[in-house]
Amino acid sequence: MTDISLKPDGFDKQKLFVLPDFMMNELQENPLTNSFYISDIGCFPRAKYHYRERPQGCDSHILMYCVQGEGWMESHHNKLIQIKSRQLAVIPAGTPHRYGASDENSWTIYWMHLKGTHAAALIQTYAMDVEPLTFTLNLHTQWIEDFERCYTLLSDKPYAMRNHIYVSQCIRHLISHVGLSTMNSEQDKKNERYLEQAIRYMTDQINSSISLPDVAKHMGLSKQHLIYLFNQETGVPPIEFYLRLKMQRASQLLALTDLHIKEIASAIGMQDPYYFSRLFKKIMGCSPTQYRSTPKG
Repeated sequence: MTDISLKPDGFDKQKLFVLPDFMMNELQENPLTNSFYISDIGCFPRAKYHYRERPQGCDSHILMYCVQGEGWMESHHNKLIQIKSRQLAVIPAGTPHRYGASDENSWTIYWMHLKGTHAAALIQTYAMDVEPLTFTLNLHTQWIEDFERCYTLLSDKPYAMRNHIYVSQCIRHLISHVGLSTMNSEQDKKNERYLEQAIRYMTDQINSSISLPDVAKHMGLSKQHLIYLFNQETGVPPIEFYLRLKMQRASQLLALTDLHIKEIASAIGMQDPYYFSRLFKKIMGCSPTQYRSTPKG
């Protein structure tokens, strides 16, 4: 394995621990650590000119968490990725790569190399090697605390198997927590986009009539998923939300125009003014006539 570095002398106040070969052999044989363990761990503060290039990849999985500053990474199909503060980048074992600190704003990184029979599967389960993961402040704090604790245990007593067992379990839990938290965060963002798209469609169809299958088809989602999404994000099913949008539009027309009740009902896609009036009172708490007569502002 070729490892090219442009900064061989290290960094001021750096932390660095590399597992001795004989200890790595013991971890590979121990049933409590052979599935997941750290071979290298460290912190490079303000790592100006930091650069690594491994044309054949590394025999371990590399995790780099940028605490501050910026850097870059190039691996998957020569795609250059910018890595910013509070972002974690993962390079799977055997992947050719190179990475380095920004010239203008050099990063501080907390990094580790992972090995073991479960390491690849754990990374892939949470899709951690697809793109850099952005941490919340809570995740940031937990990463630093767990890292510091594990680094101290390894560097103070590098030959104590009990320490290695603890570190193995701690880092496994940390990565699982990060993976699950960031996946949930991405799903939340996706749900918000779905919701915005659905509401925009409903608003565009406010003067007509649409059904649950219509919305589901437009969104490319199942009816069950759409109902779940609206219940989770708004507290009501999709069609009830659509009816509320209609009543909001009706209240605007009642307050700002002199249109008759029948005309307002028609404007929001309801041909039966009596049904409209009943629905308006149910949702808004008063009849259309009462709403219009109530002083606004």
